[in-house]
Amino acid sequence: MPYAAPYFAYVLIATVAERFVPMEVNYLLRIVIVSATLLSARQWFFSFKGPKSPVVSTLVGILAGVAGLILWIALLTPFVSIADGKPWSQSAFVLRLLAAGVLVPVFEEVLMRGFVFRVALQWDEARKSKATDALSIAMDERSVNDVQPGAWSWVAVIVSTLVFTLGHTTPEWPASIAYGLLMAGLYVWRKDLLSCIVAHGVTNIGLSIYVYQTGNWQLW
Repeated sequence: MPYAAPYFAYVLIATVAERFVPMEVNYLLRIVIVSATLLSARQWFFSFKGPKSPVVSTLVGILAGVAGLILWIALLTPFVSIADGKPWSQSAFVLRLLAAGVLVPVFEEVLMRGFVFRVALQWDEARKSKATDALSIAMDERSVNDVQPGAWSWVAVIVSTLVFTLGHTTPEWPASIAYGLLMAGLYVWRKDLLSCIVAHGVTNIGLSIYVYQTGNWQLW
């Protein structure tokens, strides 16, 4: 629950509040409530840092974020049209930029690479050991906090990428698959969530700036 609650709180506010309040208020609610949820849940999280240098992970994350931005734009552009988007107000843009650049990278990486990836790995390990109820063992008898940094399997990569993809709209699926694979690879290589969070933040902020400067609001 601690790993999933911030994500679902964000989605719930996004889908319900938009019917009743202006977009600026909607994003302000997301920022305040989800930030509070993350702070209250942080005691159950494993460390975002791994065995490698956090400075290097930050720098690698920045480079991966730029690569992810290019991937996202290239793979999303063919599936959307200019008619799909319209300019946001200045205040709504700033609030969405804050949410997308600072908040979303944390709770999405905590859930996708921090929880889903690790649970899928533990399920795969239990399945390979011929356990009769591998999923129950992974969910009820194991803790994602016990997974060694950098441990992985193809099942974990694929499952976490698919779940990440399902959290996006259909036109975003090709870009989401590529980005999910990029983040999984970064997590395995750097053995930490820090690099993934930094990369995700750089991509989201970069996309926001790109959209604002070019007027390609359909990409956002």
